[in-house]
Amino acid sequence: MGHHKLEHFAENLTFPNLFQVSYEMLKQEGFALRGRWAEHFGNSNPITLELGCGKGDYTVALARIHPDRNYIGVDIKGARLWRGAKTAHEDHMDNVAFIRTRIELIEQFFAPEEVSEIWITFPDPQPKRANKRLTCERFLGYYKHFLKPGSPIHLKTDSQELHEYTRDEVIPEGHYTVEYATNDLYATPAEVHPDIPCLVEAQMTQTFYERMFLAEGKPITYIKFRIN
Repeated sequence: MGHHKLEHFAENLTFPNLFQVSYEMLKQEGFALRGRWAEHFGNSNPITLELGCGKGDYTVALARIHPDRNYIGVDIKGARLWRGAKTAHEDHMDNVAFIRTRIELIEQFFAPEEVSEIWITFPDPQPKRANKRLTCERFLGYYKHFLKPGSPIHLKTDSQELHEYTRDEVIPEGHYTVEYATNDLYATPAEVHPDIPCLVEAQMTQTFYERMFLAEGKPITYIKFRIN
């Protein structure tokens, strides 16, 4: 383990915007802010989650664009979360928080109807294990426990397989409504479609991995859907 990684782990413990709860603690005591996130943020603004947020650059970027919303990035890698938590803390971004946990446990952190939106950005496509994909029916079942009715879910990925799986297999089988889907997000500039406002946000904000994939010439897919 690198020296800087150990330093980052230690510094993570000092950030007031980064929450790390062990499975044992969740099982025994639960999460203190579940149902009380408004107290942490000091307001009742809508909450957006980014699942598998990595370094948190997308979470932070969205929070800068929408200071009237609260953003929470979720990832299991503490060394990655360090970057986003540190940036948000140093920039005094009170509408940003991070949770270090596995996505399988995500419903333990939020009460029913406490979340208004989800972004899933460049997750592991899990080509051999469909039940591990963050848009499979299993995971969508977790999200249903805390999403407000009609809340949007966004998926951005370089994986055409994951995009098509979500669009063609998962969504038709469940109670979902697709608002927009494209196999190449940047093929058409957002200003060409002013009637599709989600394109503006999807195109103007990019993750670390998204910039890397674009540099390699890979098309980025995007889909926005809602649980009815």
